Amino acid sequence: MSLTSPAGTALPGPPSPAEHAALTALLAVEETGPDRFLALCTFDEGPHMLYGGQVAAQALAAAGRTVPPDRVPHSLHCAFLRGGTAAEPTEFAVERDRDGRSFSARRVVARQRGRVLFTLSASFHRPEAGRELDVEPAPAAPPAATLPAVELLRLHSMEGRLPPGQLASAEWPTRFWARCTDDLADDPLLHACVLTYLSDLSSGLLALHDGSRFATGPSLDHSLWFHRPARLDEWVLVDVVPRVVAGGRGWYSGTVHAADGTLVASLAQEALFRSGPPPTGRTGSDR
Repeated sequence: MSLTSPAGTALPGPPSPAEHAALTALLAVEETGPDRFLALCTFDEGPHMLYGGQVAAQALAAAGRTVPPDRVPHSLHCAFLRGGTAAEPTEFAVERDRDGRSFSARRVVARQRGRVLFTLSASFHRPEAGRELDVEPAPAAPPAATLPAVELLRLHSMEGRLPPGQLASAEWPTRFWARCTDDLADDPLLHACVLTYLSDLSSGLLALHDGSRFATGPSLDHSLWFHRPARLDEWVLVDVVPRVVAGGRGWYSGTVHAADGTLVASLAQEALFRSGPPPTGRTGSDR
């Protein structure tokens, strides 16, 4: 959850790794047995935990390896259970819940050193023709090409642009353009995995920080719906909005639009939202 402002001022957040692996290598998983996969690309990210968007994208990649090739992700729902490290490989075990005539359902468990970090439930659908309608227009934002660059500090192989009109109380931007700089070819699963990786970058709850007492803690769960095919090597506009804080938790939702204004994905996430200083752990840390 880190960005740098157009003026070059570093916004709060974890530092960038010293050497960035290509995102395509980071998200690749190797089959080690029947429906068992291993993400081997590791890097030293200092004291910071494994980024939640990374493990979610790798889990989706593992699930996608077990479905018929004509089916693409249409939704995922994940739970962050405990923190992991980016310096160690992550193991993924896939369960094939169902293969229907047009839908496939998969469950994935991610582990490091035998401990469960994360679970994913994903659904895949054979694309079909139907009505196309966006109920609301895309958020207002100048084209990415007209805006100054911002560095997406924690993300590999991603570049960003920051439109004006951010919420004044948010330490991180709640609306930004992003695209992947790797060659993603025409693989729909890979593009969906990159979108999953990107979807956990910021938080709508940051707009609710009061500067002293209440703050966002680790993510608890995260959901993403893929409405249309999206190319993540082209610009997409991410916009996240806070919805509610209650019971020590906060919930926000968001949208991802293509450059032509079509809605390609929607997301929602819940995180701890407690009084006192934010915890030192990140996504899914023990709590």
